Amino acid sequence: MAQATDAQRTVILTVDDDPGVSRAIARDLRRRYGGDYRIVRAESGGSALEALRELKLRGDLVAVILADYRMPQMTGIEFLEEALGVYPGARRVLLTAYADTDAAIDAINVVDLDHYLLKPWDPPEEKLYPVLDDLLTAWRSSDYRPVPATKVVGHRWSAPSSRAREFLARNQVPYRWYSSDEPEGQRLLAAAGADGRRLPLVITPDGTALIEPEPTELAAHVGLATTPTAAFYDLVVIGGGPAGLGSAVYGASEGLRTVLVERSATGGQAGQSSRIENYLGFPDGVSGAQLTDRARRQASRFGAEILTAREVTGLEVNGPARVVRFSDGSAVAAHSVILATGVSYRQLGAPGCEELTGCGVYYGSSLTEASSCEGEDVYVVGGANSAGQAAVFLARGAKSVTMLVRGESLTASMSYYLIQQIDDAPNVTVRPRTVVEQAHGAEHLERLTLRDTVTGATEVVDAQWMFVFIGAAPLTDWLGATVLRDENGFILAGPDLTPDGRPPAEWALDRPPYHLETSVPGVFVAGDARARSAKRVASAVGEGAMAVMLVHRFLEQS
Repeated sequence: MAQATDAQRTVILTVDDDPGVSRAIARDLRRRYGGDYRIVRAESGGSALEALRELKLRGDLVAVILADYRMPQMTGIEFLEEALGVYPGARRVLLTAYADTDAAIDAINVVDLDHYLLKPWDPPEEKLYPVLDDLLTAWRSSDYRPVPATKVVGHRWSAPSSRAREFLARNQVPYRWYSSDEPEGQRLLAAAGADGRRLPLVITPDGTALIEPEPTELAAHVGLATTPTAAFYDLVVIGGGPAGLGSAVYGASEGLRTVLVERSATGGQAGQSSRIENYLGFPDGVSGAQLTDRARRQASRFGAEILTAREVTGLEVNGPARVVRFSDGSAVAAHSVILATGVSYRQLGAPGCEELTGCGVYYGSSLTEASSCEGEDVYVVGGANSAGQAAVFLARGAKSVTMLVRGESLTASMSYYLIQQIDDAPNVTVRPRTVVEQAHGAEHLERLTLRDTVTGATEVVDAQWMFVFIGAAPLTDWLGATVLRDENGFILAGPDLTPDGRPPAEWALDRPPYHLETSVPGVFVAGDARARSAKRVASAVGEGAMAVMLVHRFLEQS
C-alpha cells in the first residue's frame, strides 16, 4: 500500500448520483483502503470536479477515480474527460450496467479508460479489490505527478499535423490540439513567432517550440527514449508490435539484457485497432492502444529498454556479434536478434491518393481523425479484419460507412464475428467487386472515382474521408540479402529453410535452423514478417515468446 507519508494526502475519489450506490462503494473502499488513502465521494460530476480542483490547489494526489456512467447533466465519460485535464496521472474506472458495456469500451479510446466495472461488484473481494489493487500498484510505480501536456497547433487538412498527432497518440504522449484557424491556436503561433505557413507547431511541456518536427526530434523532446544505454546486449528486438513486445517481455523477464527498437510507435498495426475482440482474456474486447500500453509498461518493468523513432537500416554478422545499424550511422550489437518488424498496409496506386495522404486519405485506422468524421460519409477500403474493426468503430459516429471490397464478399478474408457486426450496423454498406480508380481534391480529398471490377463501370462519389486497409507488405527491404526471404519479402525460417531436408548453402552450423531461426544463426523472426505466419495478435505474441526460448537455446550452445 502507499507509504504513510503519502497516505494522508492521497485520494481515491468516487462519484455516483445514486446516494445508496455512492455510500456502498465508499463503504467498500474504506474497508479495504481507508487506512492508507482518503476516500472522497461525490454525487454529481460537477461536485466531483469541484472536489478535484480543490484537491489540486492543496497539492493533494489522486490515485484512482471511479465514476458511474449514467449520471444527469454529465455522464461518467464526460466527467472523466474533464478530470483527465486536472489529474492526468490518476487511474480511471467506469462503473456501468451490463447494457452499457459498449459505452465503456468506447471510453477506452475517449478517456484512455483503465478499467470498467459492472454493477453490482459484489463480492468486492472478487470483483472490486483485485482491480483496484492492480491500478494502485501501477499508479505507485508511475510518475503520477501531473505533467503539463504538449500542445499541437495544426490544420485539419495538414498531413504533417496529422502525422504528429498520430505519433503522439500512439506513443501515449498526452497532448492538446489547437486549430491554427482558432484564436487560441493563433495566439500560440504568435507566441512562438510562427506565421502558420509551416505546420504543425509543437510546444513541449518545457516551452520548446518545434515547427514541422521529424519523429526523432519530436520523440526526444517529449521524453521518449531514442538512444541505447549500452553498446552491446544479449538481445535486440527490432519492431514493437505484439511479437516484438512479447519478445521484450519474455526476454527481459528471463534475465536477458534486452533492447527493443521501434521506428514509429509500439503496437504495430494491432496498436491502431479500435477494438480487438478475439484476444484471449478480454471477453469484452480491448483497444489496441490499451493492450499496447500494458505490454509496453510490462516490458519496461522487467527492465527492457524501448527505443522509439529509430530507423534500422542494416543487419551485419561480425563473428559472434549481430550488429544492428541505424539510419544516423550509429549501431548497437548483441548476441542475438529477433526480427519482429511486422507489415505495413499497401499503398493505393490510384492517381491522387499519394498527394492526398494525410489530407483525407489515411492508411490504417488513424484514430486521431475518427472524431472529425462524426456525421460524415466515410469510405473504408479493404475486406480483412482491420478494415472491419475500423468500419464498426467509425460507424458509431459517422453518418455512413461504405466498405469498398475487391473480392466477391467478406467471408473469405474476415472473421465471422466482425461480419455479423457489420451486417447489424444500419449505416454500414459493403460494396463488393469495387476499387478506387482515382482520388480527387485540391488541398484535401473531395471526391472518389470508383470502378466495378466486373462490368468496368465507373462512378464519382463525394468523399472527404477514406481509410485504407489493403493487404500487408513486410517491412524487410532493409535486410537486403542478409537473410533469406520469399518472393514477397517475407522472412524464411526453420522448416521453410529446409524444404528438401538440407539447410541453405549459407548455413555454417552442424545443426539445422531452429523453428523460428532465419538463415543467419542467432537471428530469429516472429510475427507477421515471417513467411506463412497466421497474421493474428495472439499468434504474434506466442511467436515472440517462443523466439526468446530459442534464443536461450542458441546462447547455451554458442
